[in-house]
Amino acid sequence: MASGSALALVLAAGLPLATANPAGAQAQPVRALDSSVGGFNLASVNALLAKGDAAAASGNYTQARKDYDEAREACRRLLGFYRDLAGAFRGLDARIPREMDQKGRDALEAQAQASLRLAALFRRQNQPEVAVPLLVEVVKIMTPAREEGRKAYQGLVELGFVTTPYNSAGPTLN
Repeated sequence: MASGSALALVLAAGLPLATANPAGAQAQPVRALDSSVGGFNLASVNALLAKGDAAAASGNYTQARKDYDEAREACRRLLGFYRDLAGAFRGLDARIPREMDQKGRDALEAQAQASLRLAALFRRQNQPEVAVPLLVEVVKIMTPAREEGRKAYQGLVELGFVTTPYNSAGPTLN
């Protein structure tokens, strides 16, 4: 009877009950940040981009801008953390800097995507002066050698900010 009242006390207090694992089984750790909903990772950024795309498609430009801005800020923060971790482990364990460098490249690409979408939104709203800095940022961080950089530069040509088209086949000497 004493064990029954102890169980009732534990349940009333809202304390979790320990669960027994089978012999040799390891419990999987809870990975709270590894989720596309409410997590702090690239999956969450991609979810914000998709949410912004849906808002833009339905004409809700205010919500789309908010979602794209949140995605850009999350990418900036992730990129900073990945760089910090890569630097902290350089020379100690090469696997960690490699992983962080790859995650950083992925975050940079997602940031470029968010900036391109935000620039397109501003262009749709006839605000090219707000789109130009975003497009220049994408060219700078991705370089014209990457698809995102080429798209951004093409956007600058279309807006009339630059006049020389970029031919990715190679430089011309004139």
